[in-house]
Amino acid sequence: MKIYVGNLAFTVSGEDLKRTFEAFGQVASADVIRDKYSNQSKGFGFVEMPSSSEAQAAISALNGKELNGRTLTVNEAKPKTDRNRGGGFAGSGGRRDNRGRRDRY
Repeated sequence: MKIYVGNLAFTVSGEDLKRTFEAFGQVASADVIRDKYSNQSKGFGFVEMPSSSEAQAAISALNGKELNGRTLTVNEAKPKTDRNRGGGFAGSGGRRDNRGRRDRY
């Protein structure tokens, strides 16, 4: 089961997450999400645990608990959705109706 861990202190590493969650069972992976340019933590991460019962126990025990001075938000990760990112540049394409025609503003 994939678990979302939010409100992480910027000093928390993937290894810190792994150690925290191993108290509840086997951890397949633990990653802190980082900015691709600065490599600074974005303040959240994901932990994968093979056993859903162990993962649920970890979620129940750790949600609202403190780690490195921050109160954690821990819950089951939601599937990644495809976000509509638009055209990229202001005015590059605009919205389209169901026939593919552009809206005129």
